[in-house]
Amino acid sequence: MKTIANIIREGLSSHYPTGEVTALTRIIATELLGFSQTTFFLKDDVTLAAEQESLLCNAIKRLKKHEPIEYILGYSDFCDLRFKVTPATLIPRPETSELVEWVASEATGKENILDIGTGSGCIAISLAHKLPQSKTTAWDISPDALAVAEENNRSNGTEVTFSQVDILAYQPQCEMFDIIVSNPPYIKEKEKKSMEANVLDWEPHTALFVPDNDPLLFYRAIAEKALAMLTSGGALYFEINRAHGAETVEMLQSLGYKDIELRKDLAGNDRMIKATRP
Repeated sequence: MKTIANIIREGLSSHYPTGEVTALTRIIATELLGFSQTTFFLKDDVTLAAEQESLLCNAIKRLKKHEPIEYILGYSDFCDLRFKVTPATLIPRPETSELVEWVASEATGKENILDIGTGSGCIAISLAHKLPQSKTTAWDISPDALAVAEENNRSNGTEVTFSQVDILAYQPQCEMFDIIVSNPPYIKEKEKKSMEANVLDWEPHTALFVPDNDPLLFYRAIAEKALAMLTSGGALYFEINRAHGAETVEMLQSLGYKDIELRKDLAGNDRMIKATRP
């Protein structure tokens, strides 16, 4: 493994911090090249097959362009499930798994659930896996993201109904939901300058950014429409921009929601909100 580690270190040391190079080395060796954790940690010398050499060189080339390792692998693990990811979808984040766990912990298991802005389908599919007796629906504006989500639904053996919906233009219909959950775009345009290249240059901007002058654009639209879409006492869950926790709470209060709860993620940042429809 020393040879592989040296090749990766030489290729990436000028592009990534030392700790990140170490982490990428482990992922490439075990996930991409197929070596066991034991072989990796013992640092045994190994001989690469021609196909492995090609995979290694290609990975280093793509990582030099700051392409996320998840796109290179083609998948990301989330809530103990594996999800295909492509540049049409956001890469699932650990903070989002905290939101999923919150929703699942408070559900009875027989709800009608809607995930708005599903992307790879990670929230909806994880909830369907944890709550198999619930009916789960997921919407996204992107047909490419929905194609990936459908594939993830099949590969994980869940039953989620996907539809292409632009929530900003959507007018509530007759179907009612007990739970609506969303991780909508919430990064302001002016925050781009502080973002890492592997996010800014590769992940879909339509799933990331909102105008500087209206950071609650999607939250407000969803919350307003959820008043007509949630059953009485139904719950609305959001993942939020940590800088706008109090502002989001105030917006929900102004719409008449009750029992509003703002939670921090494991890093101590305001990250999740639950509100109940009156």
